[in-house]
Order: sequence, then C-alpha cells, then structure tokens
Amino acid sequence: MTADELVFFVNGKKVVEKNADPETTLLAYLRRKLGLRGTKLGCGEGGCGACTVMLSKYDRLQDKIVHFSANACLAPICSLHHIAVTTVEGIGSTKTRLHPVQERIAKSHGSQCGFCTPGIVMSMYTLLRNQPEPTVEEIEDAFQGNLCRCTGYRPILQGFRTFAKVCGGPRTAVALLLRQQHSGITVGRDAKGLYVTEKKDKMASDQVLLLQDGGCCGGNENNPNCCMNQNNHKQVTLSPSLFNPEEFMPLDPTQEPIFPPELLRLKDIPQKQLRFEGERVTWIQASTLKELLDLKAQHPEAKLVVGNTEIGIEMKFKNQLFPVIICPAWIPELNSVEHGPEGISFGAACRLSCVEKTLLDAVAKLPAHKVEVFRGVLEQLRWFAGKQVKSVASIGGNIITASPISDLNPVFMASGTKLTIVSRGTRRTIPMDHTFFHGYRKTLLGPEEILLSIEIPYSRKGEFFSAFKQASRREDDIAKVTCGMRVLFQPGTTQVKELALCYGGMADRTISALKTTRKQLSKFWNEKLLQDVCTGLAEEMSLSPDAPGGMVEFRRTLTLSFFFKFYLTVLQNLGKEDLDDTCGKLDPTYASATLLFHKDPPANVQLFQEVPKGQSEEDMVGRPLPHLAAAMQASGEAVYCDDIPCYENELFLRLVTSTQAHAKIKSIDISEAQKVPGFVCFLSADDIPGSNKTGLFNDETVFAKDKVTCVGHVVGAVVADTPEHAQRAAHGVKVSYEDLPVIITIEGERGYNSKSFLPQSETTFHPLKAKALKLLFNLQDAIKNNSFYGSELKIEKGDLKKGFSEADNVVSDWTHLSELYVGGQEHFYLETHCTVAVPKGEAGEMELFVSTQNAMKAQSSVANMLGVPVNRILVRVKRMGGGFGGKETRGIVMTVAVALAAYKTGHPVRCMLDRDEDMLITGGRHPFLARYKVLDVGGCSGQAVGFMKTGKIVALEVDHYSNAGNSLDLSHSVMERALFHMDNSYKIPNIRGTGRLCKTNLPSNTAFRGFGGPQGLFIAEYWMSEVAVTCGLPAEEVRRKNLYREGDLTHFNQRLEGFNLPRCWDECLKSSQYDARKKEVDKFNRENCWKKRGLCIIPTKFGISFTVPFLNQGGALIHVYTDGSVLVNHGGTEMGQGLHTKMVQVASRALKIPTSKIYISETSTNTVPNSSPTAASVSTDVYGQAVYEACQTILKRLEPFRRENPGGSWEDWVMAAYLSRVSLSATGFYKTPNLGYSFETNSGNAFHYFTYGVACSEVEIDCLTGDHKNLRTDIVMDVGSSLNPAIDIGQVEGAFVQGLGLFTLEELHYSPEGSLHTRGPSTYKIPAFGSIPTEFRVSLLRDCPNKKAIYASKAVGEPPLFLGASIFFAIKDAIRAARAQHTDNNTKELFRLDSPATPEKIRNACVDKFTTLNILDWVPGTACSIALKPAEGSGGLDMRP
Repeated sequence: MTADELVFFVNGKKVVEKNADPETTLLAYLRRKLGLRGTKLGCGEGGCGACTVMLSKYDRLQDKIVHFSANACLAPICSLHHIAVTTVEGIGSTKTRLHPVQERIAKSHGSQCGFCTPGIVMSMYTLLRNQPEPTVEEIEDAFQGNLCRCTGYRPILQGFRTFAKVCGGPRTAVALLLRQQHSGITVGRDAKGLYVTEKKDKMASDQVLLLQDGGCCGGNENNPNCCMNQNNHKQVTLSPSLFNPEEFMPLDPTQEPIFPPELLRLKDIPQKQLRFEGERVTWIQASTLKELLDLKAQHPEAKLVVGNTEIGIEMKFKNQLFPVIICPAWIPELNSVEHGPEGISFGAACRLSCVEKTLLDAVAKLPAHKVEVFRGVLEQLRWFAGKQVKSVASIGGNIITASPISDLNPVFMASGTKLTIVSRGTRRTIPMDHTFFHGYRKTLLGPEEILLSIEIPYSRKGEFFSAFKQASRREDDIAKVTCGMRVLFQPGTTQVKELALCYGGMADRTISALKTTRKQLSKFWNEKLLQDVCTGLAEEMSLSPDAPGGMVEFRRTLTLSFFFKFYLTVLQNLGKEDLDDTCGKLDPTYASATLLFHKDPPANVQLFQEVPKGQSEEDMVGRPLPHLAAAMQASGEAVYCDDIPCYENELFLRLVTSTQAHAKIKSIDISEAQKVPGFVCFLSADDIPGSNKTGLFNDETVFAKDKVTCVGHVVGAVVADTPEHAQRAAHGVKVSYEDLPVIITIEGERGYNSKSFLPQSETTFHPLKAKALKLLFNLQDAIKNNSFYGSELKIEKGDLKKGFSEADNVVSDWTHLSELYVGGQEHFYLETHCTVAVPKGEAGEMELFVSTQNAMKAQSSVANMLGVPVNRILVRVKRMGGGFGGKETRGIVMTVAVALAAYKTGHPVRCMLDRDEDMLITGGRHPFLARYKVLDVGGCSGQAVGFMKTGKIVALEVDHYSNAGNSLDLSHSVMERALFHMDNSYKIPNIRGTGRLCKTNLPSNTAFRGFGGPQGLFIAEYWMSEVAVTCGLPAEEVRRKNLYREGDLTHFNQRLEGFNLPRCWDECLKSSQYDARKKEVDKFNRENCWKKRGLCIIPTKFGISFTVPFLNQGGALIHVYTDGSVLVNHGGTEMGQGLHTKMVQVASRALKIPTSKIYISETSTNTVPNSSPTAASVSTDVYGQAVYEACQTILKRLEPFRRENPGGSWEDWVMAAYLSRVSLSATGFYKTPNLGYSFETNSGNAFHYFTYGVACSEVEIDCLTGDHKNLRTDIVMDVGSSLNPAIDIGQVEGAFVQGLGLFTLEELHYSPEGSLHTRGPSTYKIPAFGSIPTEFRVSLLRDCPNKKAIYASKAVGEPPLFLGASIFFAIKDAIRAARAQHTDNNTKELFRLDSPATPEKIRNACVDKFTTLNILDWVPGTACSIALKPAEGSGGLDMRP
C-alpha cells in the first residue's frame, strides 16, 4: 500500500515529507533534516524539557486555533500532519531581533550553560501565546516539565515574572521585602533603579573598595596603585538589582507569527485516513470511529497512540518494537466532552490538559458538594507532569497503560468512574472497580476492544473525596504510593454508607482495600473507626520484605498516613457542617495535616556591592554583566558539540557495554548486529593500533579485553550510518560471560539494617542490601573483604588520648551513630558526553570536537590509543552544556572510541551518549561512609568526639571510606580533600582523620563539584549538631563557639589569613532574623502536631587550589588585530560558569578597552597547550592572571606608540605597532605560588586561600508523608571583590540548589547485581523549579578584597554547594521536634539520618503510632530485596511479583 505524504509547518515554512518514518521523532527531524539545532536532546524521555517546542493546530471541536507545548523527543513526526511547529529559532534571533522572552532570560542572568534555555524559552513563549498577562502561579506551573542544573532557577523565574500582571511590578516587591527584612538598611530609588544604602554600624565599614583601571599586581603591598591599598571615605552602596526591567522590550502579542493560512483553509475539509510506512513500523491515522474499530479488528496487537509518552519510551529505552501503531487522535467521539446528569464524560483521547481545564471550570461553577471527586482528580493532575506531557497525553492512555503506580487510576476506582468499551459490533459500560485490572499491566479489555470514554461522576451530598500522592519530588515525579479515598454517609449523619480506599504502589496493579472498607459500613466516623481502619490496612496492605519497588516500611506507613489525613479532612468538613452526632471534634493542632501542599510565590533578594563612583563606564569589572553567550543561548544559536553540522559521509557510534558486574568475557557474537541496515563495523580491543590502556593511572581499558569489572564497562562499539541503526546494532551484539565474585558497596552503604544499629521501630531499609545479604554475592562489603586502592590516608594533629581524657563528654551513648552514610550523586549535566572526530588523512592527524573539561587529557588519551604523537591530535571545545566535574575524566573512554572509529573507517564519526548510557557508565559523586572510632578512655568506652559541657570540641577521630568503583580515577584526590575539610570551620586541637578508597564493581566514581569537600564538611556538621543536642545548648551557639579565628592553624597546619567567616556568620544571623524566627518555629511546632518546622545555620570554609600542585597553572594567548579587535585564548573551558565572560572583563580592564572589542572563540589544544582541567574552582584565578600577563606584554609593546600619540585611539596605536612590525600576539602564564602539602609531615600549604560562606535555612516537614518545603534560605558569601556579581550570585544559587539535591533529594539505586536503575529524569530526581526556597536571599560580603587572586576576587564555583546541607540539618531539626512529641514510641533524642534526607527517611524517622503499626519482624541477615526496576514507559517502579 502506498504511503501518504506528511504535511506540516515549521516556523512558518511548509514541510512535505514523502517518506515519513513512524520511528523518527520531531527532535531528530528538526536537528538532522531541517538543520534546526536550537531544540536540544537532554533525556529522550520527556523529563527535562530541553526539547520543548510549541505546536499549533486548528481544533475542530473547539473551533479555534490552539497552542500547546510538547516534547520534541517523544513526538513522532507522523503525529504532526497539518500541525504548525514553532521552535526557538522561529521566535527571534540575535541577527534580527530577540523575542522579549529570549531577551529577558538573557538579561536577567537566567542562562548559564544554556543547554536547557531554548526549552525554557519555548515553555514561556507558549504560555504567553495563550495568556499574554499570566499570573506568577501560571508562570511557575509552565515550567513543571523543565529542568535546569546550573542556575538554581531563581534568575529564570525573576526575569519571567516581569511578564506577570502584578501590582507594583517586581522592583516594588523587592523594595518591600528589603524594607521589611533588612534592619539598618535604607531603601530608595534613583534614575537607574533601586539601591540599598547601608548605614554605618559596628559591622559596616565606611571604606569602599576602589578598583583601579590599571592592572592587577597580585596584592603587592609595595605597589601604591594596588587595589588592596585604596581608601575612599564614602558610603558602601549595595544593590539588589542585577538587571533593570525598564530596559526590556515590551511584549506585543500582535507581532507574533500567524498560524499558517494554508492549514486554516483545511479546517472544513473532511479528514481522511493516513498511512505512513517506515523501515519497521506502520503508522495509521484513523479518521472515524468505524475505521478505528475495523483497524483494531484487523490488527488486534496494534498499539493505540495519542501522545506517545508511553510507547515512545518503551521503543527508545527498552528496545521494544510495535509493527503497527494506530493513532485515534482525530476521531470526534474520542475527543468529545459531555456534561451528563451523573457526571462529565471524556472521550478516551482527550488530553489531560483538556480534562484539567474542564474540571477546573466545573469546580468554579458547580455546587461544592458535587465536585469532591473533581477536586481529587485535579489534585493528582496538579503534580502529574509538565505541560509538555499533559498537553499530549490522553486520559484513556493513562488508564489502559495500567501502571501499578498510576496517579489517576486509584482516584477513578475509588470514585466509581464508568468506562465505555467498544469493539466492532459490541459496546459495554462497566464500573472501573477492583476487577478492572487483573494483573500487571493487564485490563479487562479484549484484543479488539478499545476504551471509548470515561465518565467521572459528580459527588453527592454527604460524600467526601480526597486524593493523595507521595513521590521523591513534588513536581513531575512518579509516585511511591498514590490513592483515592471516598466516604458517603447516611443522610444527616456520620454513619458510613459507602467507603472506598484504593491504592497504587502497593501491588502489581491498582487495588482496593475491600476487606477493611466492608467492615466499616454502618459505623460512625470517630476514633474507633480510625483505629479499626488503620489496623485493617496494616494487615491488608502488607508487602513482603522483598517486594519489588522497595521502601516497604515507608509505603506501608503511607497507606495509614493517607487515611489519617483523609479522616481528619472529613472530620474537619463534618465539623463545618455542625452535625450533632457521634463524630469527634478535630484537635486544632491536627488541622494543618489536612492542608494540601501549597507553596507561596517566590520572593528573592540578591545584594552585592556596587562599583565605586567614578569607575569608567567601559570598565565592566565588578558589574553584573550578563553571560556573553546568553542571548545566543536563548535564541538557539549557541553551538554545542552535537550542534556542529554533519559532515559528508559522517558515521555514528554506539557503545556496547557489559550487563555483568564482574565476569570473564567468553565470546562476542555480532551476527545480529551485522543484519541491521547501515551497519559498518564493530570495534573491539583487537582493533586498537596503539595502547588499550587508559585512565589517569592506566588502570582502565578503552575496551574490555578479557573481563569486565562493572555493569556499564565498555566492551566495544558499533559504527553505523545513523544513530538509530547504531543503537539497534549495539543491541544486537551478544556477549556471553562467566561470572566472577562481586563487591558492589562499601560496608554500611545504602544503610546497614542490623538491629544492633537502630531500634527496630526506626530501621530504614534500602534497596541495595536486600538479596545480597542473603546470598553473600552482590554485597560482599569492600571493608570486610579488604578491597581497597592503596594505603590509608591520614591527617593527625595534637594528642587524641589526652584530648579525650580531658573532655567532659565522650558521647558514650552513640552506639547507633557509629556510622554515617552520605549518598552519591549523578552530575546530570543537561548535555550528555559528546564527541565528533574528523580524520585529516595525513600523518595521523585528527581533529576532535569534544564536550570536555579536560582537553589535554582527551588529546593525550587519543594519541596514546592511536599510537601517534600528541601534536597530531587537535581537541576543540566551544562550550559545554554543564560539566560539574563529570566531564573531567570519565568522558575519555567515549572520546577515544569515537577517535578509533574515525581512524578505522576514514570517515568523520559522531557519538552523543543517550541519557541512560551516560548515567550508567560515567559514575558520579563518591558515596562516603564515616565511622567514629570507639576508644577506651579511663576505662569508659565512648565514641571519638570529645567535648566540654560548654560545647567546645577538644578531640575528634573519624574514619572515612569512599566508594571509588572499578578504577582509581580521581578518588585519591577526592579523599584528600574530604580529609582537608573534615574540620569544616572549627578549631579542633586534637584530631585524627583517616581515609580508605574502596574498590567495588560499580562504574568508577569521579570528580563532582566540591570534590570530596561536601562529604567531609557534612560529616563534620553532623557530629557538631549531635554535640549541641547532647549538651542541651542551641546549635548555633555551639557552632559559633568552635569557629576558627584569624591566624589560627587548621588541622593540616595552614594558617588562616583574611578569615572572614565570623563576619559572614554574624551578618547571616542578623539578616535572617535568626533569633526571632527561631521563636516563631518553636511556636509553630507547639501549635502543629503533624507539621513541624526546623531552622539551621551552618558555615563553610572551602580551600581553593588543586591539591596536586602541578595542576595549579594556566596559560593564555592573545591576538590583537589591525582593526583593534582582540581575540583571547586561554586553557579554561566554558561550561556555563561564565569563565569566558570573566576573562573578557579581565582583558577589558587590563587593556582599557570596551568588552565589545574582545572575543573568545573556543578552547583548543593548538592555541594553549597542556592546560589543566577546568576544575577545582581555580580557573578564573589562574587563567585570569595569565590573561592579565599577556595583556601586560601587549601594553608594553604599545607603550611607545601611546607616548608618541597620546591623543590617539586604541586602534591608532595598534595600527602604528603593526606598521612598525611589532608583534601583536602575546602569551601569558601563571602558576599559583607557595603550594605543596605533605601528608607525611602534615606541613605545607594545601591551598592558596579559602572561600567562606554561611547559610541559614528554614523548612517545614509533613510528619505523615515525609514531604518537606524549603521555606527560606539566607546566604552570606565571601567572594572577595566580585568580578561579576551576577555570575557569582548565579554560582552561589546554582551550587546551593545542587547541594540541596545532594542532601535531600537525589538518590542512586542499584539492583543487587550492580545495575543502575536510576538512569534518567523519570527515576533520578534533581531539584526542579518548585524545589528552591520560597524566599531565597543571597548577599555577597562587602569590603573583603582578596589579595591572592585577580582583581581581589575569589573562587566561587564549588564553595557554596555544601551550604545546601543547611536544608538537611533544618529537616533534622524538624524531625527532632516531631520525635519529641511522640516519646511513647521509644524514640531517642539522638537518631541516625543518612543523606539524602528523602521523604522515606524523613517519614520513617518521625516515629509515631502509624510507623509502629507497620513494624515487620526482621531476622538479622535477611533484609528486604528492594530492587528498583524502572516501570515500563513511565519510568516508574516495576511492581511485578
């Protein structure tokens, strides 16, 4: 049968595709066929929003044009017939005019790495096309389907809030906040905007840092022009305005592109059936219900697809094939909405966004008693997914998918929703009850039947309904447990007539608690019923210890917690009706438990020191200059590695990775791969012309040769003509193995579950222990098996024995706290690893475009593998879509494989890892285990934290263990930094810290922002908080008492100079109103039983330098052209941190020319050789000084011409030098002085200087569910004299939110066999827009120049990350308040809480009557097998038995 033509429009241009393949997504078509590369591939599963586009169509039922956002990575091109697509390129560009959305995100500093920016722009653009004056809430909701890993979200929201219809505008809101919260600061405006002038007090200096136009002398005190030595007796001016909204272009809705007239003319032409034939799949678009039923009869196994949010994922990530796909999206009966006498009926193809809007309208118009069920559905849809998914996913598809963790199915089941099912010749209407789902992903529908419509009923008088869901993250996350609950009372009474309690996440299907509910009929709604239901649910909703999905105790407890919330909600509503019956009254302290999750609109303050008056307008140092590439990033013009246009005859590579954690390779069979069309070759270790050895210490291989040592170990690679063919061929490679013994974790990792560690009622069970403890196969602990890399690292100072003997307390009751676990973290840069290799055809030359932080290592590794000199390999880095340390070493294996493919084939070869591949093979942050040694002090055994009654620490001993994985990589240096930071900011006279690197069968862990520092700092703050509890003293008092002072020596004997931490501490206490808020928190906790708040303030001291001295060097190369333009090259790479922008600012000041004359093109190994990785937060320091040195050379050469023509311009002097044959090219080089620490002697400087900061955070937890809200965070950060306050504040906020993820949200899960289950945004949750504190206040410490870095600045990239732990410790504070209220449940004041503090851990730690009902009788050594299997399609948890 002949295939039809596919017709659609892209950015106003008609596209006619004669060979549409159903397996081709819109994203692939845009990027490869149309060359529109602004739309990015971030995850491929619709979870990150990087691929967001706007779709527009004429809706025949609504008789209007509709606009909606969609994920291009999931949308098949075959679904776009007669649809108009708008991409980021279609709304504006730097070449013509930016759209106001693009302009505002760029100028408000909302784009750092920029990879997520086009998708965020298109989400906002779509909102404005539908609602030109949105509310702040609508703006926030628009981004539920978008993620950003860099910015911390605040600047994006702040910039886009300028579109909102709010009274007074955003600047007025900032002024109001400042007036209310900043005592001692007066607020006023001038012509440039809003400023804050600080009154002089004890904390405020009247000295202003005056930055000179000249160069930086590096703090030479003999230099009279040194910026460190300037005094100017004027007021310090702080500014809260990083951008001026008055400069923004207004939004003019009349200027938007029109809907294609050709498509509008087709609205009255009847639609006809379409058929598209692909290589493997046929897509049939049915136009009538009869056609659909006939097709289903002909193809009973065919899949019906509307939004492709399920099938698309199964085909992409599970290698499933569906030969026939039928799309019913055009059929009127499946899209209709009918308001009937018993409820509202929706066609099965109705989009969830349509359902949501219809129900919202109904709630607004109908009597309250009729819309109870609608409110429940809306509550689930509120958090269901982002707009991109809800706009295309159908209500029928959600039901028929039959996910056991569906958000909506329990609601439909509990409400008595009716389903109409049809096939050719039959029609039936059935209730969606407990019989509808009869197995895992199975329903009552026959092979030829389809779901026609869903009728959601009106509720009745005396009927109450609630829906609940608990997930790891509130926004766009799959549920751990979800439920719908309904009760109907006898008229005028509280006697139960009907009761339905339906759950998802408690079995392999949606289930109803029939045994429990049937027993409650005719009973009254009182305490007795509550007790009976909870007892019944505890029995009926049981899970076996090895239940798939894990979190057994948590899930069982949630079933009770949800019912308790429902009970209280009904009780409250009954109280409002004032029924004179046997119903109990609601305890006022319980009332907050009935409140649905709500977050107030964000309020933000950012304060920084203004540049001195008189500073040249052209001197941009100290000013909030936007990221120089922000506008290009916002318009989709910025080029990332995979955006490089395809070369002629380019090929694509796909890695073949191990499925076993430790095994011998017996054979590799490529016969099936060779059958795939477009297959070119398979590469293995035998194809390598040079060395197969790689890794920093040559302990890795390019391709595994004889054995594999982790799941994800690269065995080989397939090369094919398209990425899709390469993927299929890679799946066709069959590797047979012979298993070897496996070690997956360090001892205690993922929580050790022995009863000797925690009271049984408080035990937290984690996914990994499970089967492995029983089988002694997957979890033969590295420590027990002495599986380590190298010898023990140690730092020791003072006399431990003496210190413990003099201590008032040695914490002798901390038996259960002998271990503390800090979980790992996935980098989740939005751009995955990517390489394009281009062979040059002579002398072994090869050019590589790589997304890497370490061009030098990529260059040398490729040369080593090919067996050629390094000078034949050129590595170029334009920019990265995020790095965070993950692109320092771990991408080398893919880059080398691509280079080999280019060498073998003679063709350019490209590979961009899919998100699941990237997460599987590249490792992440090292998990840490800390042990506090038990010492015998004076005959008394106690833990090794010795302190006085006053809270003063006198002795400490901690053993640190990290999970290094299957190779050494950077683990040694990571542990070194952890030991250097084990004191945090506290003076401990007697201290010993040790570190061991555990060798396990997991992919090698690696560098990650903070590089071991956050783990060491976290452990320090953990025991510090417990010391405060033990002493009965306020934690902030104990912390302040132990802080270092100026001139003190650290435990590694480095003197602290310019120790500004006490200033940060005092300012943060003051600006956060800590004392007053602490009283408010205590008051809240007294008045609320099931919601608790916590407040915590913590410091950080972070050392700046690579701990390997030779890496602390940087080079630069500057070219000045005859027109006066300047090209700057340096060895650092741009990954969103604004390094290039700062280097332009440095060069601009040094050369005394505008930034507009200076350009940085890229980083390349043929301009600046032997560059250290862009890491350790030192890049601005070393490359800034190198750029400055090169500029000084240029200036010296120009000086004679300047003297000859003092009235001339920069261009005049440059041309004169050129005509005089003076070189206008210069190099610069800088090495950080006075570095070199010895572990043997505990002497020498480990760091050049330290960056300091303090954060105060307040949270609110839901004790019944483990949910938490981040209410407010105040940060005071010492960044010296900021080179760019906008970039530095962005780094502070971005790092903080990444730390928030590390310590409260992000959790890696592995199978007992060592396979990573959390491989994408559906299962691994990074912070989202709604995760950030409602009030987010960042202040850069004023008057704190740093004489050791360029222009008195400080490093800022890594130091703020640990401050995210303030959220963790505020949560712990809130949990402690909850536990104090339930002392009858055998709770202790000291309790273990491992990181991250997920809802599961929070709920289980809040021990109460519901957790004690769910205690299981555990036998030592038989922990639960909690294997987290990704659910099919949705990324959920597989609930199959």
